[in-house]
Amino acid sequence: MDLTTVAEDEAVVHDDLDVRTYSDLEPDHLYEFDGFVFRTLARPPGELLCRFATVNDVHFGEVECGLVDWAPEVGPTFSVPEGAEPYPELMNRHVITEMEAIEPAAVVVKGDLTSNGTDDEYQRFCDFYSPVFGERLHHIRGNHESYHHQHVGDAAPFTVELPGVTLAMIDTSIDGKPTGGVDGDTLAWLRDTATDAARAEAGVPILVFGHHHCWNPESHQRPDDYFGIDPDDSERLVEVVAAHPNIRGYFAGHTHRNRVRRFSATRDVPWVEVASVKEFPGMWAEYRVYEGGVTQVGRRIAHPEALEWSAKTRAMYSGLFSDYAFGSLADRCFVVTSS
Repeated sequence: MDLTTVAEDEAVVHDDLDVRTYSDLEPDHLYEFDGFVFRTLARPPGELLCRFATVNDVHFGEVECGLVDWAPEVGPTFSVPEGAEPYPELMNRHVITEMEAIEPAAVVVKGDLTSNGTDDEYQRFCDFYSPVFGERLHHIRGNHESYHHQHVGDAAPFTVELPGVTLAMIDTSIDGKPTGGVDGDTLAWLRDTATDAARAEAGVPILVFGHHHCWNPESHQRPDDYFGIDPDDSERLVEVVAAHPNIRGYFAGHTHRNRVRRFSATRDVPWVEVASVKEFPGMWAEYRVYEGGVTQVGRRIAHPEALEWSAKTRAMYSGLFSDYAFGSLADRCFVVTSS
């Protein structure tokens, strides 16, 4: 049994395939349901201005879940029977339905749109997402695109202007490589975005979205082949965020886990990773934008078909994947302050 989601007014408990939603709760109050004791999120000040949603690591075209190229002996892996609906399509079909239900002002897909970077896989992604969300859909590429020299989604950097918030979309992928980086032009663009006079005068917070996660600048290890954004570029990105208090968060995918870190240089700014759609826990994130802040409400796809598949994949990586991917409640649901 998992306490999956806690918002300002709601909590969701998953008991295998049974999903129980507790609604009409008071913000910043202590509750107990199903043996879980928790406090609802504080409601940021002011009116609710809009909602938007994000997903990442949707992997259209993948046929074997849990396969690790550099460690093929690690298992188990999972696939669906011949003739069955491919699991990336099943999971994305249900997440699209759930995101559509909140009437999002935007939907952001943070990379790894495909498994092998092919045109057919990208077209399949578009076939699922574009008819539902149209101009509200915004996507960037991930390493599954860039590694295969696929340039769909590499139009970043660009901004998405929503009521009460600016979404700054950056491309952290490096052509031909699985690892990430942030080049000088992107950092200069981010500085210009943060210092834009009209945006600064309006006091609009900026949330940055990329595929790769940031290296921790306080780490004693500095690997040359870091899985996320390489250490040099990570330091420069952290410096930009530290210098511009209106940048209020960085949000990534790539690691297939829920995690939030905070670095001393950037104060209370969250550096966020959201787990994958295609496997356990089958996550997406809802964002509620208020006049005085933003809440992230992490959600598991709740349809029984999706839960049945994601329950199977909890056992990946010798049974270690479940705790790694799910993270803590504070990694999934939290408040992003406006200043």
